[in-house]
Amino acid sequence: MKDIHFAAAVYLIVVNISAIAVYGWDKFSAKQGWQRVPEKILLLLALLGGSVGAMAAMTFFRQKTRHLKFIYGVPMIFVLQIAALVYLHM
Repeated sequence: MKDIHFAAAVYLIVVNISAIAVYGWDKFSAKQGWQRVPEKILLLLALLGGSVGAMAAMTFFRQKTRHLKFIYGVPMIFVLQIAALVYLHM
């Protein structure tokens, strides 16, 4: 059981760091006038467990802060993920 928790922690660290990096790349691409990261990918990263990293990146980079699906969607994903963890640990 300890190995499962360790693997889950490593996964969450990797996906959250990835979310921060991709959100940062999207902001950099926007400033350069380059092709942007699709919003589906940004939301998918949050859905796959990177919601904390996505919220941190949105705040740090001031990225996607005018889009309602990000303003409300990413925190809602986070709340649902926490609810799922609580449910699984009951």
